[in-house]
Parts: sequence; structure tokens; C-alpha cells
Amino acid sequence: MSSKAKSRGSNRARLRKSALPLAGLRVLVTRTRKQAGTLSTMLRKQGATVREIPTIEIRPPQSWSQLDEALRRHEDFEWLILTSVNGVEALAARCRKLRLPVRKLNHLKIAAIGPATKKALEKCGLKVSVVPSEYVAEAVVEKLQHKVKGKRVLLVRAAIARDVIPRQLKKAGAEVTVTEAYHTVAPASSRRKLQSIFSNPQLWPHVVTFTSSSTVRNFHELMRGVSKDHMQNVATASVGPVTSSTLRECGYRVDMQAREYTMPGLVKAIVRWRRNVAERAGS
Repeated sequence: MSSKAKSRGSNRARLRKSALPLAGLRVLVTRTRKQAGTLSTMLRKQGATVREIPTIEIRPPQSWSQLDEALRRHEDFEWLILTSVNGVEALAARCRKLRLPVRKLNHLKIAAIGPATKKALEKCGLKVSVVPSEYVAEAVVEKLQHKVKGKRVLLVRAAIARDVIPRQLKKAGAEVTVTEAYHTVAPASSRRKLQSIFSNPQLWPHVVTFTSSSTVRNFHELMRGVSKDHMQNVATASVGPVTSSTLRECGYRVDMQAREYTMPGLVKAIVRWRRNVAERAGS
């Protein structure tokens, strides 16, 4: 191919990218390093320039004893609830460690908090009975509260989590066992990276994405020492109402929130926000 043809092809590619809805937008993704890729890919397909700086890192719980004991007596339970992909992965890993075929859990009725969790469970060979229409703890409770009276329920979740599900299901007459499958920490290396970005206005993101309350709290902690004034010029994108509530608790605005509490829903929210900003600027 001649240099002129290469140049024309390169120009066409730049023109195509400049026509994308998020062209020229710098987006900071705060998900775990392992999980950031899916969101980053979707954003790049819309033309965004993406920087990944994880504010959470998934670690094993202090002890596996609770989860292992629950898995050993899995036949005692009638319901299993998973609230994240991380919980599914921990469950599957402990089953392997205990030499317990995951399919043996299929006698349980299984509830997943959202489509990503459901997909992870199905990948393990498990059948999901319930997925709420909104992917928050309150919606899980609404779906299950009339199904679990007198039933034994196993809830697999993060070490630190809201108690909405166990508290409300116990009120509905269920016997709930809560087991810790993982906990989250703030990666120490991310503090330096965030401070480096926010020390140079030319590198500031236009949007920071938050996909859980943990990403918000850890971002807030990692940003200590960075002037809060910097965030006045940066928009926040929240995956859902619980994350939005945590943003407000930490003193941040919520500039956009996904209508569907998923990664595709979050990308759509950013596209809508960008379009609205452009319309206001043109009016």
C-alpha cells in the first residue's frame, strides 16, 4: 500500500472516530483491574479516551471457614443468593478446593442480583431462578420476601456490605446464613496515579465512573491530599442509586446515573450526558 493510501485510510479512521458520541472525552474507570476491561472496551467503542486506575482490589476474606462450612452442608439450604460476580468466582473456587462439584448446588433455588451475576452462575453450570428487574438489594428482597418464609437461605457476599437482604428476609420469616466470600481494599499504587493525573489539568478526566459504593469510598480515601476543587470540573457517572447515595455521602455531585444498573446502562448514561452538554452549549 502506498504512503498516500495509508494516509487516506488513517484520515478516514480519524474522521470516523471524531463522529462517535464520546469522541474527545477522557473517562477514568475505577473498577478492579480484572473487571475494568469490559467497561473500558464499551467506552472506547463510543470514541472515549479511557484511563484505568482501580480504586478497589479484591482480596480473600480473613477466613474461608464460614463459606466452606456452608458449602459442606449445602443440602441444609433451600435458597442461595449471590450479589456479585466476585462472589460467584469465590464460590466456584471454594467448591473446587473442597472437591465439591458445583452442579451439586443445583438443588437450590438461586437468586442473582443482576445479569452479570446470573451469567457467571450459568457459566459455572448453575440454574438461576430469580433476577430482579432492578439490580439492587431492595429489589432482591422484593422478589424473595414472599417465597422464603420458613426457608433456609445462604447469602454469599462481600465482607462489608449493606444488611438490607439478610435483615429484610429475616423479617419475612427466612433463616438467613451470611457468609463472606471476599473483601475489597484500596490499591496503594492508585493513590500516586490519581495524584499525578489531578496535578496536571491537561490530564484531568472529563468523567469518572463509579460502579459500586466501594469504588466511591476508596476513591475518596485515595484522593486525600488532592484539592476537592479539582472535582468541581469533573463529572461523576454512577451505575445506580446505591452508588449515587454513597457519592453524595462523600460530598460529590452525581452528574449522571444509569437507568439500567449495568455497564451498558452506564455507558448509555454517559452518552446521554455528553449529548445534553453539547445541546446546551449549542443553544
